[in-house]
Amino acid sequence: MSFHLTEEQLEIRALAREFAEGELCPHAQEWDVRREMDPEIFSKLGDLGFMGMRVPESHGGLGFDLTTYLLVLEELAWGDAGVALGVAIHSGPVTGLLAEYGTSEQKDRYLPRLASGEIVGAFALSEPEAGSDAGALATSWRRAGEGRALTGTKKWVTNGARSGLVVLFAREGRDGRISAFLLDPDLHTYQVGKREITMGLSASETVELHFDEVSLDHGALLGVEGAGFAYAMEALEIGRLGIAAQATGISRAAYEHARDYAEERVQFGRKLSEFQATRFKLAEMTTRIAGARALTFSAAAALDGSTDPESHSPGALAAMAKLTASEAAVWTADEAVQIFGGYGYMRHYPVERLLRDAKGTEIYEGTNEIMRLVIARESVGRAGA
Repeated sequence: MSFHLTEEQLEIRALAREFAEGELCPHAQEWDVRREMDPEIFSKLGDLGFMGMRVPESHGGLGFDLTTYLLVLEELAWGDAGVALGVAIHSGPVTGLLAEYGTSEQKDRYLPRLASGEIVGAFALSEPEAGSDAGALATSWRRAGEGRALTGTKKWVTNGARSGLVVLFAREGRDGRISAFLLDPDLHTYQVGKREITMGLSASETVELHFDEVSLDHGALLGVEGAGFAYAMEALEIGRLGIAAQATGISRAAYEHARDYAEERVQFGRKLSEFQATRFKLAEMTTRIAGARALTFSAAAALDGSTDPESHSPGALAAMAKLTASEAAVWTADEAVQIFGGYGYMRHYPVERLLRDAKGTEIYEGTNEIMRLVIARESVGRAGA
């Protein structure tokens, strides 16, 4: 499948690249060391409309299709992967589920504020004992008068401390069905736990959230009671495409740093770029990047409804894109470190950070082992048909 970007898409990508070059690249190393990004960065992204990419125009957003959204995410990740992760969580699972399943009142209350960057969204699914096995979550709710009471712990919640809206999943009692809820820190009292110290994506905020009989009124329910697991799986498909775009941006940044360094660095009287070993590394990098991007766009087209009867399902394609792009990112960043040699191993050179950031894309929103299970499930089914 070939892809033709429209003039509007090219202009949007150029705007995102300009923002990343001016607002992210100059600060990425500092934010990594400080473990904190500019607190105004999401407001700045909101001013450009990039916090409302998946919010309908009727509620103050841009209403981008998936391909355009992913083009922007790739550019943001090229500048700083931690910022891109925050935007992806906000724009994919949070605004996406709210726009699809929220009531008119919920949409009117939150979507314009999410689109402007006034508030940032968080997605609370994983738990200490329920990571890859999302269906095993233990956070629960019970009926309490006309409302509900929520108890449990959520782990690895990106944007969790700064969030103005949390999409959370909990089951009824110990064995009941899972539902989705909207938690607003202005309305619901819960505890933000410790900030995790992560291997990469250091500027991104990852925390625990704790709930002890938190009172929820009827308006906190998102969509249909008991349909939460299906909503979560749907959101993860979009989330995995977001990771694929982030990984591609990381790969591109690593490749460009390695290419530029190879053109400047002289060893044995020759530029590194003149050695065949280096040239082959760079060739393999750019090939893997192109493949990851093409697969990501194919999956985006499938999820947007442009399906080929001979192709895989949208969910399997999303898993393939996430698997391929994340492994390409780790491999490309690792080879970039190798091209830099001793300098690549130093913290103040960007390829070291990119390798740490790349590793995260193989883990969150479903590990790559889970991606292989998703793909194999469909492949084995087809083989036996």
